[in-house]
Amino acid sequence: MSNFSMAPGDEGGKGMREIDAARVTEAVARLCQEASMDLGEDAFAALERALEQEESPVGKDVIGQLIENARLARKEWVPMCQDTGVAVVLVDLGQDVHVVGGSLEEAINAGVRKGYQEGYLRKSVVGDPFERKNTGDNTPAVIHYRVVPGDSLKITVLPKGAGSENMSALKMLTPADGLEGVMDFVVEVVDEAGSNPCPPIIVGVGVGGTMEQAALLAKRALARPVGQPHPRPEIAGIEEKLLQRINRLGIGPQGLGGRVTALAVHMEVYPTHIACLPVAVNLQCHAARHKEAVL
Repeated sequence: MSNFSMAPGDEGGKGMREIDAARVTEAVARLCQEASMDLGEDAFAALERALEQEESPVGKDVIGQLIENARLARKEWVPMCQDTGVAVVLVDLGQDVHVVGGSLEEAINAGVRKGYQEGYLRKSVVGDPFERKNTGDNTPAVIHYRVVPGDSLKITVLPKGAGSENMSALKMLTPADGLEGVMDFVVEVVDEAGSNPCPPIIVGVGVGGTMEQAALLAKRALARPVGQPHPRPEIAGIEEKLLQRINRLGIGPQGLGGRVTALAVHMEVYPTHIACLPVAVNLQCHAARHKEAVL
């Protein structure tokens, strides 16, 4: 995690704290590069645990190569994967913060542009889903805002590659489907994805809310440190049961067979309508790329 200390002049009047848009741009640019080149210690630890758990010789070899690849990426400061993804940016904006010197959204996109260009990261964004013309700088980012108490601005950059994103799914279950229906759907999505999301994967699950809320919950779940259980014991228990079921599928590292198909399952839940049970599954490859900064 990167921390950026408060610069002189950040204190605003009347209880509002001012943060210059230029600082946001610099933070986002740095996070884009760090996320692509510096695998977090949480993911390293998860891969090392997987290496111990894996029984297949081929699977163990694959996990060993993934660990070595991540170490080399950090040492040489190059991307651990050529698909440096769409920049998904999660913003927790303190209600007592005022961004000055420009638009917050423009500052974030300027940071993505700077980070991807200066870091020589692959630009994968097309400006129109039908014309398919590359924007040339990986903008615009996909930005999700959440207003929270306080006077700080937390930014999480979560680059999302297509291999895992394309295997994600959402289903509007009925309340009668219950927990069993939710779990069956999650396992089914992973089973059908097979080797495409570059396992061992992290499985983000969102349950509740509405269609779009469930999808956002699943995305936010991927920003949790790999393997960190949900704070509610009953949800943590569901995560563990799902992980066990997924790892019994036999897909294994890179789809070559083995015991470890997933490193972790992260579930987030939200209240929903009496007639609804939306479930979203957002898969993440072994390169669990996410970095955050608090301004």
